[in-house]
Amino acid sequence: MTTPSPEFDPDRLDDAAALEAGDPSGMLRAVASSARQVREAFRASGEAGLPGLRGRPRAIVVAGMGGSGIAGDVLAAICGNGCPVPIATVRSHRLPGWVGAADLVFAVSCSGRTEETLAAATEAVRRGASLVAVGAAGSPLHDIAVQASAPFVAVEAAAGQPRATLWGLTIPLIVAAEALGLAKVGPDGYEAAAKVLEDIAHRCRPGSESFINPGKTLALELAGTVPMIWGTSPLTATVAYRLACQLNENAKYPAVHGELPEAGHNQIVALDGPLARRDVFADEESVRMRLVMVRDADEHPRVARRREVAVALAEERGVRVSEIAAEGLSPLERLATAVGLADYASVYLALGYSLDPTPVSAIEELKAEIAREF
Repeated sequence: MTTPSPEFDPDRLDDAAALEAGDPSGMLRAVASSARQVREAFRASGEAGLPGLRGRPRAIVVAGMGGSGIAGDVLAAICGNGCPVPIATVRSHRLPGWVGAADLVFAVSCSGRTEETLAAATEAVRRGASLVAVGAAGSPLHDIAVQASAPFVAVEAAAGQPRATLWGLTIPLIVAAEALGLAKVGPDGYEAAAKVLEDIAHRCRPGSESFINPGKTLALELAGTVPMIWGTSPLTATVAYRLACQLNENAKYPAVHGELPEAGHNQIVALDGPLARRDVFADEESVRMRLVMVRDADEHPRVARRREVAVALAEERGVRVSEIAAEGLSPLERLATAVGLADYASVYLALGYSLDPTPVSAIEELKAEIAREF
């Protein structure tokens, strides 16, 4: 006998007792800790000596999985297209064949026990590459860093989950990149991003009602739809990927992500498909797609025009559109504005469906099954 799927109840989002009961592990509190994570990670990076890094690597590789691996995407977005060295994210056991003594490898694992990341870190040391590690103190990753005399930044998982610890895992990489002349943030820039995240936490707090709470509003818009999430720059494409992953893990919800202009060459055709059609005579509205556009203040003019046309095409076909704006004076601030909202929306969507946002049972079952085979 199968368990019926929960139905989304918008009234739950404005019921303080329901929100607290539905989030026993405190995922909302973890999201609200984002500003504190920025400040603590910046301080910990200094204590680990990252601002003292010198030289310029031939290339940077970020090894990490899931909520830790996205740190590589964030680093590349912050460094931007003008970065003089390539930045690659590796989400597997093996480093690219070209990685060697001239390169820098960041090994990022919130638990410090991720098997793929440990394998990549070990391989980096064996090949003579420079290593910087970020993860849990006293973990196997910490041991590898100590043995290699490599910098290590300790991170404590918010809500026990890497996906809730984005800023703690990412800020050390940005600090290191800035020391190497690959990014420009400055102490004021980190504090500005923290203040942005504080403002979002205030506006998206559980006690703020849905009609003025942007996190709850976006959750209401996503409920009952299949979201197709597009970024309009490399930075907002990272936000689109982040939102899709947060919907997957927090709300146990499917999502598609992409980036303009590429999405205009393939994913846009879904606007002519079955999930874009609307039957006005149907007794109940079927599941339909929603286009979520993550706009960047630093869009290429041609991409901005593609965005405008894509939104118009969606609306002409009856596909509803949501927009998230990445705003701020620096790439880090712009990222914070959009990621902060996305994280809250994913948690509120879970709670609206009466789903605990923290457990990831399918991931744990997969890991357990694989562990039995090896």
